[in-house]
Amino acid sequence: MRIASGGHVVFAATMVGAGILGLIQGDLTAVWQPVPKGVSASEVLIYFCAVISVACGIGLLWERTAAHAARLLFAYLLLWLLVFRVPSLLGGLTVDVYWSLCKAGVMLAAAWALYVWFATDWDRQRLSFATRDRGLSIARALYGLAIIPFGLAHFQYLQHTASLVPSWLPAHVAWAYFTGIAFIVAGVAVLIGVCARLAAALSALQMALFLVLVWIPAAATRSLSSFERGEVLVTWVLTAAGWVVADSYRGIPWLAVDKPLAAALRQAR
Repeated sequence: MRIASGGHVVFAATMVGAGILGLIQGDLTAVWQPVPKGVSASEVLIYFCAVISVACGIGLLWERTAAHAARLLFAYLLLWLLVFRVPSLLGGLTVDVYWSLCKAGVMLAAAWALYVWFATDWDRQRLSFATRDRGLSIARALYGLAIIPFGLAHFQYLQHTASLVPSWLPAHVAWAYFTGIAFIVAGVAVLIGVCARLAAALSALQMALFLVLVWIPAAATRSLSSFERGEVLVTWVLTAAGWVVADSYRGIPWLAVDKPLAAALRQAR
């Protein structure tokens, strides 16, 4: 096995689990929902998504296949983002549209970071823009950009967010404001490269705490609706993806001012 980091293992295992769930259900899981209008969630699409998830997740854990799996997952998620998510923006910036877009962006950022880690000489020679330092910088920037709307959604749906705060915590609305601001600040910090490692780690921790403090207690005390079960899965996937991005800053001081994306893009010219 080839283990790059804890986030790598968790993300790979999560992809396997999400794929197996899709195979069992015979339907697209919440990770891939919703599909755009006019696109049928056919059996071909359902099982294709599930098989890709399982194959890439397993492949990421084996030394001989890690580079191929990372390349395939990166290409697959990029295609999914460009074909199924970006065009939806033409229909309006509704919560379903931007949430799905950002969810795919976070997953793509994680897959991109893994692709940079596992890239072979072939990848670095032929796809240097995506597999060298500038590629990793773009992946991190994509993550930062994608989590900002998560924070904005807390303000857009303030009362709903406040209702999810555990009952034993005081000032539910204040916590809704705080977590929303935290996502926005973390996203901006990652984008501009100021304390980016700390910001990425804290954003992943916040998603993990949401899973631990909100969804696990809810599942332990009552039967979750199908929508809520989907939210549990999505929160898990986003947490694992955020962990991978945070791990990509290993070796960089927690409070460092990193090279911004603009500098990386200038190097690509």
